[in-house]
Amino acid sequence: MAGGKIPDLAEWVEKYTSDLYAWALHKISDEELAKDLVQDTFMAAAEKQSSFKGESSPKTYLFSILNHKIIDHYRKKVHKPVNLESPVLSRFFSEDGEWHDNKRPREWHEDEGNLLDDDDFQIVLNDCINDLPDKWNACVTSKYLMDKKTEEICQDLEISTTNYWQMMHRAKLQLRECIDEYWFNK
Repeated sequence: MAGGKIPDLAEWVEKYTSDLYAWALHKISDEELAKDLVQDTFMAAAEKQSSFKGESSPKTYLFSILNHKIIDHYRKKVHKPVNLESPVLSRFFSEDGEWHDNKRPREWHEDEGNLLDDDDFQIVLNDCINDLPDKWNACVTSKYLMDKKTEEICQDLEISTTNYWQMMHRAKLQLRECIDEYWFNK
């Protein structure tokens, strides 16, 4: 830090906790985990406080640490074994690759406005995303909530591009079924 002054972590905690928590909750959708990640962020900042040079604002510095904690969280989830040969696709397709009649996508019609602006829909969507297998959840969350590019997601999660697209395809099928069941057919 400029002038050799060590950052006042207590001040940072008081000033930035709510912003960091809101960001973590937005990215993780789990209150307890978001609190843990913010706490871990401050612990990491405390461990490295002497290396903070003040070249960025404290807020930028802390958000950078938090974003790495979020990525690490998803990376750990991805490395849990998942059966990629799960029966998910067989719920949608016959052995010859045709849609099952009752699983064929139907038109979704919105009466007015944008579904993403509807708080009740957001709850259903978050529940459906959270019900995905961990690897699929990490792919969907990274792409659509963190706006990451495919290459970056594959690097973060240590998966191939082919594996990524396969997981995204399966996740979208499962999300569509979940949203159909819990929103459009409620």
